Amino acid sequence: MEWSVIISWGLYIVLGLNLLFALAVIFAERRDVGATWAWLLVLFFLPIIGFIIYLFLGRQLKKDNFFNLSVEERSFHALQVDSQIEQIRRKETALAQPVFEKYEQLLEMNLRSSKSLISVHNKSAIMHDGEQKFKALMDDIRSAETEINIQYYIIQRDALGKALIHELIERAKAGVKVRLLYDAVGSRSLRDSDFKELIAHDGEVRVFFPPTLGLINFKLNNRNHRKVVIIDGKIGYVGGFNVGTEYLGLVEKFGYWRDTHLRVEGDVVYHLQHRFILDWNYSGSKHHDPENSFCFARHDIKDKSPMQIVTSGPNSDTEHLKNMMIKMIMSAKHRVIIQTPYFIPDTSFMDACKMALLSGVKMDIMIPGKPDHPFVMWASLSFLGELLDYGANVYMYEQGFLHAKTLVVDDEISTVGTTNLDARSFRLNFEVNAVIYDQRVALELASLFESDVAVSRKYTVDDYAARKWTVRMREGVSRLLSPIL
Repeated sequence: MEWSVIISWGLYIVLGLNLLFALAVIFAERRDVGATWAWLLVLFFLPIIGFIIYLFLGRQLKKDNFFNLSVEERSFHALQVDSQIEQIRRKETALAQPVFEKYEQLLEMNLRSSKSLISVHNKSAIMHDGEQKFKALMDDIRSAETEINIQYYIIQRDALGKALIHELIERAKAGVKVRLLYDAVGSRSLRDSDFKELIAHDGEVRVFFPPTLGLINFKLNNRNHRKVVIIDGKIGYVGGFNVGTEYLGLVEKFGYWRDTHLRVEGDVVYHLQHRFILDWNYSGSKHHDPENSFCFARHDIKDKSPMQIVTSGPNSDTEHLKNMMIKMIMSAKHRVIIQTPYFIPDTSFMDACKMALLSGVKMDIMIPGKPDHPFVMWASLSFLGELLDYGANVYMYEQGFLHAKTLVVDDEISTVGTTNLDARSFRLNFEVNAVIYDQRVALELASLFESDVAVSRKYTVDDYAARKWTVRMREGVSRLLSPIL
């Protein structure tokens, strides 16, 4: 057989396989239309290579009872949700808060959508500086008496990462139960040897979505991006800081690291703990030994700072966190403040922003002036350019790198967490946010935003119009692929 015939048949086979893969993307998986078209472009323009990319980055997760909850557990959660909805509607007991009347629909949506129970008796401290956050965290770890449950997307194998592991080892030696969960891709520099001593003192370490046979990770695109710590069942942390010296502002590439994190106490800690348990049990076998149960300690917090812990991930068909933020924006009457390292929303989010602006709501958006990923920056500018035409105020943070993920509405309610405003956080990653129905917290976040404006550059309609043609081309390509960035 001639080589030309072999090559021809080879091309036919490649094209046939590509067609089958394309049909699988369209019909076999229920996807966002934008993501579908983006994957079709990859498959058609990069035959075979595109399919390999798809195997690692495009496959969707099994969604039916992803966390393997029993019928009893699911029924119990459903009863709790229904009970709280009834209490809100009847304005009963602790859930009869004035702020709840105004944001009743947001509360109920979060309850129904992601089983986000409401807690009232809480207090929180906002942390926006790495030194401040990690000093508080290390102090709390050193004071732990019963257990430490700690989960991060990134734990670097550097001075800060080693210091954290050292403190965990010291508490394990003192008899404190230590559970550490990290993401296989985000914390890929970690080695089993880093945890030898911790495990020797009965500490437990688990990896979320580890690679197969230590080499290939077919869940590369679905990462656990959550950053959660629960200490003694009394103190919780949630927000944007990972663990590494860059988060202390010690890496020249980024400079000063501006982030936002919450340290919380009260009933909300129980809800953080429940979310941690789901991820923990998924990453290993469930524990039925009473001595290894999780701690839900009593507290004496009398402050009223209502919160909900909202989570989302590729295990669900509903984009809980995106919908939550859209609902918050649509409830705004005066002002919306957004800080995010990446601004690559989908059409529904963009429409919510445009409708708010057209309704006379002031919208202030801040992103980093020096991005960590140029491709993402170009896509962000294309979306922000649209909102500039509708009257949004856009700021480029220039003191260092902005990694904060916050949204404030009317100086009344706010959300702080791990969620970036992009398809990856909305659909592909496991994320967690706290929604705070407390004017004090909202005002403090608004004040921090104003401080950041002082070290930012305002990006105007004229700036956007004056960009070079090469930048416009990069924006176009980046925006086309934004659903799968």
